[in-house]
Amino acid sequence: MVFDKIRAIIAEELGIEEDTIELESHLADDLGADSLDAVELIMAIEEEFEVEIDDTDAQAIKTVQDIVDYLEDVL
Repeated sequence: MVFDKIRAIIAEELGIEEDTIELESHLADDLGADSLDAVELIMAIEEEFEVEIDDTDAQAIKTVQDIVDYLEDVL
């Protein structure tokens, strides 16, 4: 499932427990991701899923659900 992979990537990149990450989690407000974390997270997702996320699309990603929805659309 896409969410499970995303959750594992976020946990690794942000150094947090996977069970604290939910679909509704806001990357900055709930998970503490700053702008550098967000860039690194996008790069890790691109590598894992072998996709390229446009900068405009990346800026629109605010929640874990946004990432899942984006990937489900492009995969």
